[in-house]
Amino acid sequence: MSGVSGSIALQIEARLVGAGDLGNPVAPVRVNRSIQFTPGTDALGKADVLWADERTLAASATENIDLAGVLAGLLGGTVTAAEITAIYLEADDGNTNDVQFFGAASNAFNGPLSGTTPKITLGPDDCALITNKKGWTVTPGTGDIILVANSAGGTGVTYRITVFGRTVAA
Repeated sequence: MSGVSGSIALQIEARLVGAGDLGNPVAPVRVNRSIQFTPGTDALGKADVLWADERTLAASATENIDLAGVLAGLLGGTVTAAEITAIYLEADDGNTNDVQFFGAASNAFNGPLSGTTPKITLGPDDCALITNKKGWTVTPGTGDIILVANSAGGTGVTYRITVFGRTVAA
């Protein structure tokens, strides 16, 4: 069956070490989370849209990421999503400026980046993962554009984006 097979994994292994008269207390934190995708569109956890790219914006530049009918697909054709279930964003470690992601001034994607105030700002080597197994609705022509901006002049920025979704609402 055609579609997306994959997983997104998050692992946090951290510990806070304190100071004490009789030794150093330790507070460990462990998080292991995995989100699985199987091919299809009929249920939560299924996907048939996968789009990923590395992009560069000139100093002070912006660009639109149109989630419905404009992006070239990884295997040809165009990406036309009805729902987005995960977005991974990563700013290059060589950037000087921040990369900002938010809803476009018109036809804004009404998922977690809706509105014209920047919702996610990534400094050099920062990343963000946002997921919604139920899916954020993409509305072609009125609610399908993520605006990406270079936060300042002087230098360009490079970023990577990966989008999971479905062509049919589950």
